[in-house]
This record gives sequence, C-alpha cells and structure tokens, in this order.
Amino acid sequence: MPAFSTSRLRRVLGAGLAALSLLLPAMATAQQGPALPTYILEEFGAPPEIPEGPFSEDLQRAVKMAFVDSVAQATWGRDQTTALAEIVEAGDPRVVWLIADLMRFASGPQLSVALTEASAVLLGKRLPRENGWGNVTDHLIAWDIPAPPDYLATKRAIFTTVVPVWDKIFVEGQIDWRHVSWGGVLIDDRPFGTTDDPCNCIPAADNPAVSSAEEATWLSDDAIVFGVEVNGAYRAYPRRIMEVREMVNDTLGGRDLGIPYCTLCGAAQAYFTDQLPAGVERPVLRTSGLLIRSNKVMYDVNSYSVFDTFLGTAVTGPLAEKGIALEQASVVTTDWGTWKRAHPETTVLIEELALGRDFDFRNGRDADGPIFPVGDVDPRLPVHEDVVGVVAASGTPVAFQRSQAVAALTRGEDVTFEEVRLTLDGGGLRAVDASGADLGSHQAFWFAWSQFHPDTVLWSE
Repeated sequence: MPAFSTSRLRRVLGAGLAALSLLLPAMATAQQGPALPTYILEEFGAPPEIPEGPFSEDLQRAVKMAFVDSVAQATWGRDQTTALAEIVEAGDPRVVWLIADLMRFASGPQLSVALTEASAVLLGKRLPRENGWGNVTDHLIAWDIPAPPDYLATKRAIFTTVVPVWDKIFVEGQIDWRHVSWGGVLIDDRPFGTTDDPCNCIPAADNPAVSSAEEATWLSDDAIVFGVEVNGAYRAYPRRIMEVREMVNDTLGGRDLGIPYCTLCGAAQAYFTDQLPAGVERPVLRTSGLLIRSNKVMYDVNSYSVFDTFLGTAVTGPLAEKGIALEQASVVTTDWGTWKRAHPETTVLIEELALGRDFDFRNGRDADGPIFPVGDVDPRLPVHEDVVGVVAASGTPVAFQRSQAVAALTRGEDVTFEEVRLTLDGGGLRAVDASGADLGSHQAFWFAWSQFHPDTVLWSE
C-alpha cells in the first residue's frame, strides 16, 4: 500500500489528539467495566469506554472501504483516507482491532503512523509511533477490548486476500480471533510425507531420519536438545533443527507424535497423534503462519482443524466438532552431552534436517523479550523466565520455576504439587506422578505458560 497525505485526516487526528490531552487525567481514574488488575492499570492506564450494539450503516461502509477494499485493491487512496477519518469521528474503540489487523500488512511509514494515531485517538491513549502495531495490540489485549460486530468476517476478508488458503483456517470455533495475527511467514500446507520438497514457509519434517548418539559427531555436547521418551525409546530433537522446522511428525516407541516448537515461547511439546476415536484420521500437524499472543498457531493439514498449540485441543474444524484433545508426552529441555550420557541408547535427528542453518533465536532475536504483542503478562515472574509446566490430575495447571526446581532437587529436596513430582532427567526436568508415570510436562517462557494457563499455580520452595 502506498504512502498518502490528506488534510481531512490530519485535521481529525489533530483535533482528536488535542482533545486527548485534556481527557487523559480524567481517564486515569475512570472505571470501565470489570476492574482490571492493578499491574495492568499501572502499565497501560485505564481503558476507554466501550459502546455496545451494531455499527451504524455509515460506519459499516467506512470499515469496508478502509479495511477490506484497501487490501483487495492493494492500494490506499483518497476514499480510504476519508473512511479512516469517518471511523475516527465515530469514536468506537472496538474498530481498533481491525486497524491493528490492517497494520500488520500495511506498508509505508506514513500509513503506519496514520493508523497508529487513529488508534491512539480511539483508545484515548498517546502511543509511540515506533512499533505502532505492537503497542496498539498490546493495549487491546491487556484491556480486553471487545471485538467489533462481524469481526471474523472482516478479518477473514483481510487475511485471505493476502493468503487465500487461509480461508480454511478462519472459521468459527473455540478460538479468540482477536488475538490471532500474522507471524510473517506463509502456511505450510504440504501433504504428509512431502516435506523434503522446498516451500516458502517454515518447513515441517515428517518421519525425520535419525542416527545413533555415536554417529552424531556434528552435535556439540553443549547444544540444546529436546528429549522425548516413549515406551522406553529415547530421541533427541536438537534445537538447531527445531528452530528451522518448528514442527515434526514422528513415530517413537510405537506411537505417533506431533512435535511443535515455538521459538517465540521457548516451548517444545510432544503430542500423541494416534489412538484417537474411531474414524479420526491421524492429525498431521503443520505451521499455519499465524500467531496467537506470540504462540504459533498449528493446524492439521488433513482436516484444516486448528489446534491450541499450548493445550493440544482442537478449536476449529471437524476435529473440534469431535472434541479431540491430544495427550502430551513430556519434553525434557537439556544439553546433548548430559542427555546422551543419561540415555546412551538415544537416537537423534540428523544434521541435514537443519538445512545448513544455525539459528539461536533465544539468545539473539528474542533476547530482549517477545517480538510480537502479548498484552499483559502475569507479574509474578519475569517475562522470559524458564518454567516447567504441567496440568495436575485435578485440572490445576502448575508452573515450576526451572532454576529454583533444579536447585532444590540438587539439594535432595522434593519438588511436588498435589500428585505431581518433578524429577531430574538427563540434565532437564520431567513431571511424574506418585507411581513414576509420565505426566506430559514441558518447558516454556513464563509469559507463554501464564497466558495460556491464566489460573496457573506458581510453585515456590
């Protein structure tokens, strides 16, 4: 979309920003809807008042012109500028969700600034121009601004114009479409078994080739791996490979697995994709190219059912209608040297699967915090603190701060919650029950675990 310049929008935004300066002191003490936690008010301020009900016909027309037609025509002209001015004058903060969706695809600094300033007026909050999309979206999530009327239909029109195959993804379901954004990559929609073919996507691997530990001379002892055990069979998935692939469909110990890795969340998980109800084909997990609060959105390429990546629950499509929830196996995050000494029989993915790449997103791109909007973060731990999470038999999620848990176990102390017991395994942590049975735990950044398990208990010594 080209840059633009128009006097009307400038007048509207200028008047709105001037009025905003007068309103901010009053808004700081306003109470809007259910009381927000103090930490959200301290970081984001008080939310604006939110109207209810449908949009007027004029506002509907302006929304279509600004958000649907501009993407379909791949242009931003006088009509769109006029529509944006009308949207700002209407004063409905719910529209900002659509502004944020458009910002994700908009090009040109002038347009990005105009969209940021329009959002600022509608939200009643001064926002920096730098990283406008991220700042706008963080406020929308933290304040839990309601979606505008017919939100999914409009959002679907925007996103599927850019990537048409997403038309199978953007459907009704048990998913909060407000929080879904584009991750900057295209969907991997290759059928099972064709993942050796190149794609303009994050390329999943199906039935990856493996070697013995002795043959894996390319992997240094301090390299991070994700260790999985199923029925006495052990396998290591090097982070170097998983940062390139982000999704593996594998078979281990006689069981089928889908293994997503979200670089943004620091979380590798292992889901059993077999032993499902009669008539349900094995889900083949792929990366959709979409994110939800900085967590990858995975889907089944056979049914185009979307899964909640953190919970393993189908949230749209035929598998959601059947109530499919995948059981997890534990993933132990550790270093290769310690893992192979503890489990010398382990196999490991071969170097060629890294496609000649050697990323380290954790210590590079993501070192200063999430690079995509996450909204508010539970303040009990730092955003990027490593935790090992599991859901207890009672249904209560519990997070163990990795550093504290390792220290306690090293001292010979017990680390427990209800029937959950943490154990050291090959340099990492695994959750088991009183009988030693695996409970399906995994490591993640605190921001990710706490936002997908907002009622989580945080273990402390």
